[in-house]
Amino acid sequence: MFRRAGLLGAGLSAAGVLGAQGQAAAATTGTPTPHGREPRDGYLWLAGDHHIHTQYSSDGIYKVSDQVRHGNAYGLDWMVITDHGGATHAKIGVDKVNPDIVAARQDVRDALVFQGLEWNIPGAEHGTVFVAPGRGEVATLKEFENSFDGSVKGASSSTPQNEALAIAGLNFLADAVRRRRVEAALFLANHPSRKGLDSPHEIRGWRDAQPDIAVGMEGAPGHQAAGIPKPHGPGGGRGFYDSNPGADSFPAYPAESYKTFGGFDWMTATVGGLWDSLLAEGKSWWVTANSDSHSVYADTTDRGPGGDFNANGRYEDPVYRGTPNLTAGDFWPGFYSRTHVGARNFSYTAVMDAIREGRVWVDHGGLISGLVVRARQADRGQRGVSLGDTLHIRKGAKVELSIEITLANRPNWAQYVPALARVDVIQGDVTGPVTDRDVFTTPATKVVTSFEVGKNTGTVRFTYRLGAVDRPLYVRLRGTDGNRSAPGLLGAAIDPAGPRIDVFGDADPWKDLWFYSNPIWVVPRG
Repeated sequence: MFRRAGLLGAGLSAAGVLGAQGQAAAATTGTPTPHGREPRDGYLWLAGDHHIHTQYSSDGIYKVSDQVRHGNAYGLDWMVITDHGGATHAKIGVDKVNPDIVAARQDVRDALVFQGLEWNIPGAEHGTVFVAPGRGEVATLKEFENSFDGSVKGASSSTPQNEALAIAGLNFLADAVRRRRVEAALFLANHPSRKGLDSPHEIRGWRDAQPDIAVGMEGAPGHQAAGIPKPHGPGGGRGFYDSNPGADSFPAYPAESYKTFGGFDWMTATVGGLWDSLLAEGKSWWVTANSDSHSVYADTTDRGPGGDFNANGRYEDPVYRGTPNLTAGDFWPGFYSRTHVGARNFSYTAVMDAIREGRVWVDHGGLISGLVVRARQADRGQRGVSLGDTLHIRKGAKVELSIEITLANRPNWAQYVPALARVDVIQGDVTGPVTDRDVFTTPATKVVTSFEVGKNTGTVRFTYRLGAVDRPLYVRLRGTDGNRSAPGLLGAAIDPAGPRIDVFGDADPWKDLWFYSNPIWVVPRG
């Protein structure tokens, strides 16, 4: 069962899920350790953002250097430039942006800057695709975009042929890695519930086709400022989640799926929902949080005048406009949303390895400063395994989850120190592969315990005792500032105090902060 489910799958996904010691990451790049980071729990925890737009996007404004310098100033260690796929970008933009990215790598030496693109997934929504830097990065991305982008190929509608084209694109990326055109490549689905286009069977299809390439999704979309009420903000939906079902939407998704919950996507925020249904199969599928930065809330610049995007593949450099733009829905990278990865060193491949292996937690608004989670056999003095990994035990052995949280130790960019109120432990059984690949619930996952924090500074430690484990399961964490909670969509018995659905037009993101971790599996033998 577990071989089919993914717990004994092949390749790098097996190394992450099985808990095998992964290959050492590539040698360090020689750049300084960023932001004074020190190794913790055996890893260098690096904050980043894999979804950032520039003047090379048809709806962008900023220079690459603008985004990278802002992200670095707001505490990010790695960033991915992901300008929109499309005819102009595929023709000239993917080439033209590269010198700017190379220059940013040289100018900001304590930041890792990847080149990627936002893929119009055939038959589905958008996704981040990025590769490790090297001689083949531009040629590989250019061929991929020209051959497999849904906009370029006129393959946007939800048809079996277009879904097959998406799988072919992932196979192309895997082949590029195998042939050493690039050292590594990754794909993550962006804002997966925004329009209802990413069906459960498509997500399973991406992951199953190339589990070392298709590794996860945005657990929380960008555009988090979009919910700030008028007249001080756009007065829309967080993440610009303001759509209704369309002709290509998956018809079984409920109306609530088109909204965010505490700023997080419905697929992630629903305990026992779509994300958990994948984890219950034993599938490695991780969540991230990103800015999707196009046009920044309250920024005083505007797109440069003149120019011809279709002819030049870019807009002119931004200029000062003199008044803050309160209708924009984005934040600068690192200003609000952060994806933290446990890297073995400060290098491009180490960041990609950490994402692939699921050693990831995410937060909004600087809710916490650090997170260390370990699953281990109780009373053995063992170190245990970290996020994304699997603890193998003798059947019936007692297991405990060790949680250490460094509370927020400085004001966030809204100029206050957030306070963590509660931490939830979510546990689910691994029940094996599903027969219906469009299922998006799992009945055996629920919040099993909650810890009240009770302090505002320093470090807090909790231990959750799973008891004697006789079946495969997983555990993951969620934390909140406690400002807005409600019973989960599957009922209070499953989730008594989950994130409340965001109110369209009145959803100040700073008043509703959460963090999420990726899971740890526990698999008994014998």
